[in-house]
Amino acid sequence: MSAILEGTPDKKLALVTGRAYPEQAQETAKYLGTDVLETTAYDFANGEMYVRYTEPVRGADAFVMQAHTEPINKWIMEQLIMVDAMKRASARSITVVAPFLGYSRQDKKHQGREPITARLMFDLFRSAGADRIMTVDLHAAQEQGFFDGPVDHLTAMPILLDYVRNSMPLENTTIVSPDAGRIKVSEQWAAKLGGLPLAFIHKTRDTTRPNHAEAHGIIGDVKGRDCVVVDDMIDTAGTICEAVRTLNNAGAKSVTLVATHGLLSGPAVERLRDCGAREIVLTDTVPVPEEKRLPNMTVLSVAPLLAAGIRSVFESGSVSTLLNSLPEDMRPRNIYA
Repeated sequence: MSAILEGTPDKKLALVTGRAYPEQAQETAKYLGTDVLETTAYDFANGEMYVRYTEPVRGADAFVMQAHTEPINKWIMEQLIMVDAMKRASARSITVVAPFLGYSRQDKKHQGREPITARLMFDLFRSAGADRIMTVDLHAAQEQGFFDGPVDHLTAMPILLDYVRNSMPLENTTIVSPDAGRIKVSEQWAAKLGGLPLAFIHKTRDTTRPNHAEAHGIIGDVKGRDCVVVDDMIDTAGTICEAVRTLNNAGAKSVTLVATHGLLSGPAVERLRDCGAREIVLTDTVPVPEEKRLPNMTVLSVAPLLAAGIRSVFESGSVSTLLNSLPEDMRPRNIYA
């Protein structure tokens, strides 16, 4: 099997990956019916990185995949170097595939003299030579306007919805938004699951203290209900565990946590273990190592979603159709990561 996938005349697809999470790229390549193009990459003694592709990529539509996981700054820098190498190797087009885009939560200024680091990320990739960006569940959808080119904003909702739909009865279920900013997404969940009732937690966030928010109350009926809390990421898990406690104190029958990005930094695993959630459902946009997995944690693979997105871009098809469901031939063969 060749690492260069022949497409329509004069079109070639090349999928390459950094060293942060190569297993994800290999799984994505299986769905595409190709191989990951071999890359030589190593660190110098002082921490500088070197990247070289072992096969010609001239004229190829290149997809440069990297997980922005810890150490996040190293892997972002490696992806920038890979994009530069691809540009200098005369690739026809370069798409950055970052399932979780680092710094995406820093999308606006709360106080004076702050950076808008999400914009900086897009500028860096554009300057390096990227023609387009592909990512999953940005912190704020309007960040797509930060990039001077196409942004394929995929969502893990079809994968997560299928799992929730098939893993728990929904007759007594309420969809819960963990804050006012996620209400629109929670409304979509409620509608796609058959018009379920919706609730949201009123909370305030101290912009001077990262990863800290305080819940004040619940709008909506959750007493005696199976609650599904939908969020984009779980980082230190402080705010999401506070949501679980708030719901349990309000009389919820059970609480299931669903999030796209399981960053699980610092005390996250201990907090999730002790918070009282029935189940925690994540995807592998960043790797979730075995030592961070709990008995009640489920990690789903986003490889079929990424493969479907890459194929749509390569074949000049519609990516928006993936907002509702995956193509039949991209349905997960193994949904777990």
